[in-house]
Amino acid sequence: METKAPLPKALLVGIQLPRMPEEELLGSLAELTRLVNTLGYEVAGTLTQKRSGTTSALVVGEGKLREIAEWTGGTGKVADSVKRKKTKAAQRFEDEDADGDTDDDDSDFDPDLDSDDNEADNDEDDILSAQAQDSQAKPETAGTAGIIIMDCDLSPSQLRNLESATGVTVLDRTGVIIEIFSRHARTRAARLQVEIARLNYLAPRIRETGGSSERQGGGVGGKGSGESSQELDRRHIRDRIKELKMELESIQHEGAIRRNRRLGENAVALVGYTNAGKSSLMRAMTGSEVLVADKLFATLDTTVRPLYPESVPKILLSDTVGFIKKLPHDLVASFRSTLEEALNASLLLFVVDASDPTFREQLKVTQEVLGEIGAMEIKSLMLLNKSDRLYDIEKEKLRAEFPGAILLSTRDKNDLAKLRETLLSFFEGDMKEVVLKVPYSVQGAVGEIRRVMRVLDESYDAAGAIFKVKARPGDLEKLRTRFGIAPASV
Repeated sequence: METKAPLPKALLVGIQLPRMPEEELLGSLAELTRLVNTLGYEVAGTLTQKRSGTTSALVVGEGKLREIAEWTGGTGKVADSVKRKKTKAAQRFEDEDADGDTDDDDSDFDPDLDSDDNEADNDEDDILSAQAQDSQAKPETAGTAGIIIMDCDLSPSQLRNLESATGVTVLDRTGVIIEIFSRHARTRAARLQVEIARLNYLAPRIRETGGSSERQGGGVGGKGSGESSQELDRRHIRDRIKELKMELESIQHEGAIRRNRRLGENAVALVGYTNAGKSSLMRAMTGSEVLVADKLFATLDTTVRPLYPESVPKILLSDTVGFIKKLPHDLVASFRSTLEEALNASLLLFVVDASDPTFREQLKVTQEVLGEIGAMEIKSLMLLNKSDRLYDIEKEKLRAEFPGAILLSTRDKNDLAKLRETLLSFFEGDMKEVVLKVPYSVQGAVGEIRRVMRVLDESYDAAGAIFKVKARPGDLEKLRTRFGIAPASV
């Protein structure tokens, strides 16, 4: 019998900043655990530390760093070769590529310069160790973890220092999310968007190894120091990003044309936190074979499908990329065109996992991101999904807290039928109930009526067909102009 190879193990490290409640810290680490599991790692353990900020050379204190190194088999100290001062050019590139954030610049890293901070951290480490927190249990043997995941963003220099001290690869939260996006992107547009974000992330993190700091010869006449290979790599990345953006613009133009064709149609966009159940709802309401997986960011590509059984008038549902707390701005920018499906919708369905205690915070994150693209002005409806996981008393509390929301489970056919009727009622809000008489001599009118209007009753007499319908004023006007048929009664 074939056995699966054990998953590589990761150590998670969380930083509790001032005024950060412990519940928020634990919730963020729980979410990071799911991200790491999606990436294919097993969480070996979790460490936390209270800090005044995340801009110091090592992010954590020296005592905590030694504790981390016990998990990896590292030395717990930054190598002298990493401490050495970088060249001005290398520092300039790093500062520019790190979005101008130089608060964490520690290119001249020296433990003595950070002594006060380290002493305070050592004291705090002793207190934490004395408390013997369950989440900070020490490993039985050294080398348990093969990768360190920090639940915060790290500067290039911080990454270098931590990797030197631990002897293993270090990733920050943004790096984990970008790696997941890279693996889940399917369409050409999604792959281009993720690649742009990945290159923007990697550019300032290119490291000099061996003789890579040697400079090429200068320009005309051979004078000048020229570019180092590191600088050349960064320039190549910038050129590549420019190429990718040009290709993406072409694809986005095609997508914009398709969206323009759908203008005027009844469109509903499913929006919400990652893994809230949007794709499951999409499959249940449209009958389409969209990917459904219990993983974060299983869906990166927008899917548009008509409501099934098909309604008259037709209603289109679109499944969009999920959101997450601390979603990298580069990814938000790259997926802006994908999120624009929400801008073209007549109705937004905010899908939340009501069984998740943190869904209120998740809803806030979703609203903030949609606010960045100007989509919060669109009419919306909240869906409290996964209600089958709730007790009756929990459902009653949610109904009282969110009186306008719909509690549903995608496994309950009655819930889905009620949602369908809600969507039909929404789009029938501006429709008029009229009677249309269509003479047998008029060709094409019956097909048009059935295509764009909701037929409530249909009968025939000697003169022709009689339809009782619900129709939008604009469709009635088109019917009168094209076929000369006006409502017989209102």
